[in-house]
Amino acid sequence: MTHHVTFPDLGLSFDINPTAFAIGDFTVQWYGVIIGFGFLLAIIYAIFSCKKMRIKDDALFDAVIVGLICGVIGARLYYVIFYPGDYYLKNPAAIFAIKDGGLGIYGGIIGGLLGGGIMAKIRKLKVPAVLDLASLGFLIGQGIGRWGNFMNQEAFGGHTDLPWRMMSANTEKVAAGGVHPCFLYESILCLLGFVALHFFTRKMRRYDGQTFLLYIAWYGFIRFFIEGLRTDSLMIPYINLKVSQVVAAASVIAAVIALIVLRRRTSLSGCGNKAIMELNGIDLSLPMEDDKKAENKEKETEETSDSENKEEETKDEEKAEESKGE
Repeated sequence: MTHHVTFPDLGLSFDINPTAFAIGDFTVQWYGVIIGFGFLLAIIYAIFSCKKMRIKDDALFDAVIVGLICGVIGARLYYVIFYPGDYYLKNPAAIFAIKDGGLGIYGGIIGGLLGGGIMAKIRKLKVPAVLDLASLGFLIGQGIGRWGNFMNQEAFGGHTDLPWRMMSANTEKVAAGGVHPCFLYESILCLLGFVALHFFTRKMRRYDGQTFLLYIAWYGFIRFFIEGLRTDSLMIPYINLKVSQVVAAASVIAAVIALIVLRRRTSLSGCGNKAIMELNGIDLSLPMEDDKKAENKEKETEETSDSENKEEETKDEEKAEESKGE
């Protein structure tokens, strides 16, 4: 089924087919292709960032694979648990029909972080540092992955007359005259968040886990407001609240509290580089890269000095022998 999508005030018009290609009865959807592309870019970024973050790339790869599997499981369970009615209770086999759609992003984040974090711990990685790197990867994946919603013409908002309003046959079923392109809002804000946190991590990060907490606060903030615009949100039974808005608000509050507490901890009187390194989980008993260089230089100096001393001793011995001969 092809969607005819327009942004009338911008003079843009697209005919998009959710199916990328088909081999016999087997079809590949653009939604999966786009999410896969976003995941691939996140992996490439992580590999090139391992050295800067002092993380072993081979061990990180194990955590990524486990995190991916747990993320898919978590996203599906999140959707199934909060899906209205008893459809999945009556049709338990449908829980495994992921190809029919139905994934919750917060479930994916929670599942991915838990699974990946446990594997990182098993592989003896610094979990907070891995979470920092994972959060940057999440922003890449989310920023790109949201375009899968555009291809499916889903996850949009309610009616709007704003100049960037979007219209299609699917949006007309919800509201006439154009809707909020929520996929675009989230994509732009996630990619902006990635750029900001990338430079923050390289230049300003004071301890492992700080980037992750900022990601939780940032994504929770934008998700709270974007979810308020959407018309297809999962609801909490009996209290008529959007699940993702509740989770987003709780995430922002928890992250801000943690950031304040850790900021005070790192700002205590006498908290120098040693304290910050301890917060980062760096083993101070192990020589750092600069320390190793200094140590090697010191050894070279000592060896040179020893060599010079031996030469002087040899000369003195030769002089003594000469004087004996005389």
